[in-house]
Amino acid sequence: MKYTGMPFGMWALFAGSFQKQLTAVLGYDAATARAITKKAKPQYRQIIRRLPEFEKADRFKMNLVNCAMIGAFILSMPQRPEVDRLTDYYAKSMMTKPMQWFCRKSGKSKFTAKDIAAMKATAALKAADRNPYSWNMELYEYPDGSGYEGRFT
Repeated sequence: MKYTGMPFGMWALFAGSFQKQLTAVLGYDAATARAITKKAKPQYRQIIRRLPEFEKADRFKMNLVNCAMIGAFILSMPQRPEVDRLTDYYAKSMMTKPMQWFCRKSGKSKFTAKDIAAMKATAALKAADRNPYSWNMELYEYPDGSGYEGRFT
């Protein structure tokens, strides 16, 4: 996968937050947090470079880019944190002000006709059949029209 586009944008948007949370959540001092971030960037680029390109319609590219980012930071840490601390670190690193805005905005369009059509298109794409780093989704609409369920494989 190319580093340009979404991977570059995700680094630009979240690297500062990942660095800040190294201090706030994991207890590293500021100098160590900067060093980890500096070491994580080439690691992130290397992970991204090894990944295959995703189809344009594949909605799961962002998930993998986020996994590459957390993976790069973990690989750059002098010590691997426990899972519960790592979970807290990742959650706080990703919940920046722009991400909170994005979640609120996208939450308002859930269960609309456009959203359901997009979910049907995602289910029909079956991207994981061609890309082992993506997901397939099965869509189950509730008979009473109250929503849907997506199951991922």
